[in-house]
Parts: sequence; structure tokens; C-alpha cells
Amino acid sequence: MWDYTKSVMDHFSNPRNVGEIENANAVGQAGSIACGDALKLFLLIDPATEKIIDAKFKTFGCASAIASASALTELVKGHTVKEVQNLTNDDIVRFLGGLPEKKMHCSVMGREALDDAIAAFRGEKTGDSKHEHEENIICKCFWVSEAKIRKVIREDKLTTLEQVTNFTKAGGACGGCQADIKRILSEETKESFPEMESAKKEKKLTNLQKISLIQKAIENEIAPNLRMDGGDIELVDVDGNTVSVKLKGSCSHCVGAKATLQFLVQQKLRELVSPEIVVSGEN
Repeated sequence: MWDYTKSVMDHFSNPRNVGEIENANAVGQAGSIACGDALKLFLLIDPATEKIIDAKFKTFGCASAIASASALTELVKGHTVKEVQNLTNDDIVRFLGGLPEKKMHCSVMGREALDDAIAAFRGEKTGDSKHEHEENIICKCFWVSEAKIRKVIREDKLTTLEQVTNFTKAGGACGGCQADIKRILSEETKESFPEMESAKKEKKLTNLQKISLIQKAIENEIAPNLRMDGGDIELVDVDGNTVSVKLKGSCSHCVGAKATLQFLVQQKLRELVSPEIVVSGEN
């Protein structure tokens, strides 16, 4: 059971500033419903003084996500853009009296939504248009860039892989990006981290052995990760080294479905079964 503070429970049970602002001139978004958490922030800013007159939010997520969004709106209302532009996720956490370690990404999502809203107010790239030009995506399961990982490591003084996952979700699904996260941690903290376990050597397998290993990998390694965020997967067919699967639940309509097939399912099957495997998805 999560150890929530009284303030978190208060903002979860009685969230402030829920809803939309029809004439909002700054709207920011962060997260993804398909991945479990999403936040849309509406700000009404006086163009002359850049004072935030009103702030509201709509969110999909857990108690921490709702409480963090509620706290964010309380923190920014009545202040100028200049006063809140350097607001951090740690400010949100302190306002709430703390968050469970594994829920820190909810406060980061609030900070990102604020950054996105301010960018929109200033006429800069936001949301999807910003991600289209995002370079070097490290975690393709949750679409987390190297730039975001480095920023969070620096701002929150992170030192472990587990902390990076708690703050960004990166590395929390297939695990294929964990070696890259450790490399980034090593570069940012100037400390060395052990290399990830190397992929298993290819074995000569019979068709029955290969199918059995694929089924076990899907049931024991891949499906549990997808189910954590409301998704699932079904093995449809195995033809030589071509594996056909069907994504189900939230994964079936996720914008990152192709990335899930390539960087989670295919990568994990190549690691656990054979490096020759190619995964295809069926509708």
C-alpha cells in the first residue's frame, strides 16, 4: 500500500481547479493515457503583465497524478510566468509533503505540463510537434528522450537506475534501455556502473523448442509489463523466425504500438530466444 501524506490524500479527494478554461491562452500536455498517466493544463495569462489569472487541469492517472496536478495549479495561480518558469517537480513534492518514490514521475509530469503550457504561450514548439523533432529517444516504451533523462538526473540529483525509472518511467517496461540509462548516469555522475547482462548466445533449436521458449517469454517477461499499464499481448503464429502477435487492451490503440513491437517484444524475444527473430503485429 502506498504511504501517502495527508496533503496528498486531501488533494486527491478534493482536487482544486479541476476542469477546462474555455478562453485559455496557454495549454500544456504531458504523459500519455495509453501509458497510464496523462495531464492537460489550462492557463489564462494576462498578456500585458504575464500574470497567471487562472489555472485548471484534467488528468488521467493515480492518486499521485491527481494530487500533483492539483498542487501545481495552486502553486502557479496569481504568479507571473517569470516567477513559475523555474518551478521544479521538487517544489510540487514539497508542497504535498512528499510522494512515494515510485510515484515521483507524477510530479515530473506536472512540471512538464507547465513547461509545455509556457512554451505554447510564447509561441514555441509544444506537444507532438516538439516530439517529432526530439532526438535520441532512449526509452521507446514510454518515449523518454536522452535530454529528459539527463535533465531529471541533474535537477533531482539522481544516482541509480531505479531512481531514473521512478522519476521518468524509462527502463520500467522491457528493460532494453537500461544499459543506455546506466551509461547516461555514469556520464552525469562521473561514476561507473556495471554493464547489463549480455544477450544469450544463439542456440540451435527445434521448432517445438523455439515455440515453447517464445510462449514462455511472452507469458513471463513481456505480457506482465504490458498489463501494468492496461495492455496485453497474444501469440498468433510462429513461422520460422517470424513471430506474429496481437497487442490487446490499451496497447492495441497506443500511438507507440510499433515501438512496443520493435523495442519491447522483438528485442526481448531476440534476447531470450534467438537474435534472428522478427516480430510482426496483427490487427
